[in-house]
Amino acid sequence: MLLNNLHVSLTTPALLFPAISLLLLAYTNRFFSLAALIRNLSSNDKPVQDEQIKNLRQRIIIIRKMQEAGVSSFALCVLCMILIYTGFNQTGSIVFGLSLLLLLYSLILSVIEIRISVDALNIHLKELSK
Repeated sequence: MLLNNLHVSLTTPALLFPAISLLLLAYTNRFFSLAALIRNLSSNDKPVQDEQIKNLRQRIIIIRKMQEAGVSSFALCVLCMILIYTGFNQTGSIVFGLSLLLLLYSLILSVIEIRISVDALNIHLKELSK
């Protein structure tokens, strides 16, 4: 079986800690800048287009999912290290694989959020050109 040949050492999941931490920081910065943008839009006297509101709602939901997947990936990395440390190498390897899948999901969501953000900028540019 494939899992019998799989070997994850204690240092392997530890290598992801800095990467996941930086991703979570980037996701938090995205959330805070989006929150500031929403607050700024609500304080302006200009009406906000329905397309913009839809984009902002989508981005908030996606960023929340990105953060949840990133934190879950981080937690599974820690759990993986505990399992490997206590001698459950095969289970630890499976948990590490799940951690990587969650990290990948988080990155895919990040690309989707970037595309929605670009769409929002294009809507804004369209307004400016009128």
